[in-house]
Amino acid sequence: MAATTENDSTPAAGGVPETNRLQDELRRERDMRLRALADFDNYRKRIDRERTDAAQSGRRDIVLKLLDLADSFDLAFAHAGEAPASWVEGLQSIRRKLLGLLESQGVTPFESLGEPFNPERHEAIGTVDSNDYEPGSVAEELQRGYRWGDSLLRPARVRVAR
Repeated sequence: MAATTENDSTPAAGGVPETNRLQDELRRERDMRLRALADFDNYRKRIDRERTDAAQSGRRDIVLKLLDLADSFDLAFAHAGEAPASWVEGLQSIRRKLLGLLESQGVTPFESLGEPFNPERHEAIGTVDSNDYEPGSVAEELQRGYRWGDSLLRPARVRVAR
């Protein structure tokens, strides 16, 4: 009687077809495990991104309210008139601290006056005749615009030269 070898192709003898089937099954199981790991990694990254976005959204609301406060300081200075100098200096000091706090969080103002109107950065409130600025450029800034890192936090409200 002849001895069976590993290369025997009969399924009953546990030969190559059985080995190939088991290797294919092992490959499928390995692929499924790798896909599950990749899916879980993608899920974890998405959850982290959503958590960061939610926190940023909450901070955004507070920062926008602080910008309204900074605008109120600007308005107060425009109407300070004959207010005592010590009063104006005190307000300027508070405003500087507020703007320093915002800057420490990555919030920075951007210049608009004289720049070409850009609807991605500016909100046009109207147009004005101007000899000082080219048509289509920002002639007046009614409310300063701010960036938060690389993204726009608040567009500048402007009047455009015609």
